[in-house]
Amino acid sequence: MLIPHDTRFALDMVVDLVNTAPDGGQGDGLTDVAALEEFVRGHDISDVGILNARDLKAVQGVRARFAEIFATAESQSASELINDLVAAAGTTPQLTNHDGYDWHVHYFAPGASVADHLAADGGMALAFIVVAGEQERLRHCEAPDCGRAFVDLSRNRSRRYCDSRTCGNRLHVAAYRARRREAAS
Repeated sequence: MLIPHDTRFALDMVVDLVNTAPDGGQGDGLTDVAALEEFVRGHDISDVGILNARDLKAVQGVRARFAEIFATAESQSASELINDLVAAAGTTPQLTNHDGYDWHVHYFAPGASVADHLAADGGMALAFIVVAGEQERLRHCEAPDCGRAFVDLSRNRSRRYCDSRTCGNRLHVAAYRARRREAAS
């Protein structure tokens, strides 16, 4: 599946944003304005002014909407959620080339809030996945104690874990040890 760099960055941002939500034993990763500022810096999100508590609350709302899209197996439902999210963000597609990146499209309006920025760019990236008939690539980790979101960009759509080095490896080692114990008894 060919994904342009701007769509890939937006998908990574969506996944990381969804994964800041409190889940199981993991606390909320977006509890204050400082955490939001760190998230924005960490994802090189451009055209963001000074952030405040209102921005934080709005981004937490966008995060919840993205999580709903990941939880939806039906493309019709996902498309409705995405359409609502993108329309509310007031998308204004613009071609741009900045910061050493070749031409790409920004979907947020100039001067948009950080929440509208994330909703527009992230929503459009998710829209491209649905349009391509690849919604099953929006997944949650199958490790019993994880459940983090990820986008399966493997060629054969076979990825099962958010990170094969942690969750996948941990489960494979546990299965190996169980087989060894069973063989020993």
